[in-house]
Amino acid sequence: MSDLPPDPARLRAILAHLDRQLADADTIRTYLRLQREEVQRALQAASRPARPTRSTRPQLRPALTPAPFPAERSPSGPTGVGDGYMLEIKRHPTDPRPGVLHVDSCTMANRKTSPISAAQFRVAIRDTEYIETCSFCRPEAKPDDTAD
Repeated sequence: MSDLPPDPARLRAILAHLDRQLADADTIRTYLRLQREEVQRALQAASRPARPTRSTRPQLRPALTPAPFPAERSPSGPTGVGDGYMLEIKRHPTDPRPGVLHVDSCTMANRKTSPISAAQFRVAIRDTEYIETCSFCRPEAKPDDTAD
């Protein structure tokens, strides 16, 4: 490198060129360093045992499902034969709309329903603060042939 020109103008031009090359090299070095760190993170993630996803995790509590009823009294929702009852449940505890009691053949239910027995219906109909009856099917007027 002893063959440098003697005049300051050409030396400044060479210096500016070398500074640009170093700056470009720093940019490339930074980019390559960031890429290397990303590959290391991906390698660490791939090396860890897979964490179970939400769908494969064991449930902490059992799902809330209604108790099965005998086949002869099993209400089947809006397609039922009218021999049972169903409760249109609240979506969550703070839902401002009350639960609604229906005859199991009622087609006016707008939310999810659960079949209930005649005994459960008799208990639920007394809870006027959180449960109301359907004004279409009027389950409270249905004759109850399973009285205790």
